[in-house]
Amino acid sequence: MVTIFHKAENHIQYSNDLSLLNELGYNDILWIDLNEPDGDEKRAVEEFIEISLQSRAQAEEIESSSRYSETDHAIFANSNFLLAAPETYVEEPVSFIIVQEMLVTLHHSQLRSFSDIERRLLASHRIYPTGYHLMIAILENRIDIDADMIELLAKDISQLNKRIGANDSISQEILLDINQLQENTMVIRENIIDKQRVVSSIMKSDKFPGDIYPKLNVLIRDVGSLINHTDFSFERLEYLQNTVLGLVNIEQNKIIKVFTVVTLFFMPPTLIASIYGMNIQLPFANIGAWSFPVTVAMMVLSFLLTFIYFKRRKIL
Repeated sequence: MVTIFHKAENHIQYSNDLSLLNELGYNDILWIDLNEPDGDEKRAVEEFIEISLQSRAQAEEIESSSRYSETDHAIFANSNFLLAAPETYVEEPVSFIIVQEMLVTLHHSQLRSFSDIERRLLASHRIYPTGYHLMIAILENRIDIDADMIELLAKDISQLNKRIGANDSISQEILLDINQLQENTMVIRENIIDKQRVVSSIMKSDKFPGDIYPKLNVLIRDVGSLINHTDFSFERLEYLQNTVLGLVNIEQNKIIKVFTVVTLFFMPPTLIASIYGMNIQLPFANIGAWSFPVTVAMMVLSFLLTFIYFKRRKIL
């Protein structure tokens, strides 16, 4: 679908009619948004801007170091926007092209950042006089959404911490949850670094309007604080993981200690029973009916002596 936002007398109008591209010029159109376009829609926009649009595969293959470029007539930028999935996040590649102050965007999923900016543009178009301002507004909105994701991630970590403290035993599920949260943290951090590179490249350019650069300075500081927050979240998850592994080791040591103590307690009685099981002449073996009670008494006595010894040594 293609949405064309064009200028009217005192407001902005939008339309999905591609025939407008034959009637309007660059100065009349503020923004062309392509959301999962078909072949005809892409070709129509390409003919209008005289630039080939990237496919989804091409946008995904672009290296991080090549996500921003300029020519004499156009500016190209690519970034990944995150979409929340049931367990993790999915990256959606987004392409930006600015041609003579007109913005062209290409993505293949419905994104909240674009919906929010569309509403703001229609409500107060004077805030976004050019495509440059729209592009920066979309990036600002996306970084705000990333900040919300980090806050949700921090809440998930706090809830996991409470679960660990409330459970008497550590299950495999908790370790898997920690691993998933670590993976989500790394995905969010990589995505934020991707925005940092794009914004840094824009700050080096001299083609953007002068009133945008103060916003970029604030934006790059916000991105830096988000990276620090993700680093803290990852360190917190590592601490939780070490805590869980420590608790698992303690549980295993308790089990091994029980088996060790039981084995030590029964070693003397077992030794006595083994000796009296031999086919040789032994003390107290020929005292008639008292042979069995005396042997059992020696086994019990050896058990008690072992218990008293370890109890005094505070091993139990």
